[in-house]
Amino acid sequence: MTDCARPFSIEIIRARSANRRVRAALFDFDGTLSLIREGWQNVMIPYFCEVLSEVVDPTVETPEDVERITRDYVDRITGKQTIYQCIRLAEEIKRRGGTPLDPLLYKKEYLRRLQERIQSRVDLLASGKAAPDDFVVRGGRRFLQLLRDHEVKLYLASGTDEYYVKQEVELLELTEFFDGVVYGAQDDYKTFSKAMVIDRLVKINNLEGAELVGFGDGYVEIENVRDVGGYPVGVATNEANPGGGVDAWKRRRLLDAGAAAIVPDFSEPQKLFDFVVNS
Repeated sequence: MTDCARPFSIEIIRARSANRRVRAALFDFDGTLSLIREGWQNVMIPYFCEVLSEVVDPTVETPEDVERITRDYVDRITGKQTIYQCIRLAEEIKRRGGTPLDPLLYKKEYLRRLQERIQSRVDLLASGKAAPDDFVVRGGRRFLQLLRDHEVKLYLASGTDEYYVKQEVELLELTEFFDGVVYGAQDDYKTFSKAMVIDRLVKINNLEGAELVGFGDGYVEIENVRDVGGYPVGVATNEANPGGGVDAWKRRRLLDAGAAAIVPDFSEPQKLFDFVVNS
């Protein structure tokens, strides 16, 4: 965590309707609450470029073209289950005349490479050599506590495999805030999506759309919360430099997705709570 943190601010694109009490909040995990998987794009994008380059005609597409195309679709699908990015990789290979592997194989290799990158972080947390808050987005724990104390029902949904999500939520000592209601990707990927989770929580809690707020750093959760009439807050976390202010690249894509407000993190939890719940 940097010692020169920038001032916290809320960029308001659209004010929340104040005539409905917030009753439920949906959180993304990686990059929104957790920093354990910081840098995952730097694993996925080079790997996908490596695979795609094997079938690219170099007289038609340069390495820069391959990276741009890969980065564009990886970014656009972020928030969905990892398998969807792997399915898209297979489609890009086929489009260039190649014969792709089963997307599950691409997913397994990506996860193997990612695990190599993050294993030291997991080990530090598991051994107690690192404190959970070393890998929680600034102010996240206190913000969750404020919401729970206000009797807002908290849900977590991630595109990462559910086994790993639950393991990492436990390592960060955040499980209690979600009462075990933690959703992640399934082997049968068609049985899970963030839209399904939102539909379920709306029905279970008999919610009006305006009674739901969502927090995330990817397209999917922002669009899904917006589509049911909820209030989507884009968390443009600067994962590589916590406290370094808004990540400009994340901000752009969150605005494109329809975020109603943008924050850099939760480092002023009371201010954010008052804005979301009491305004």
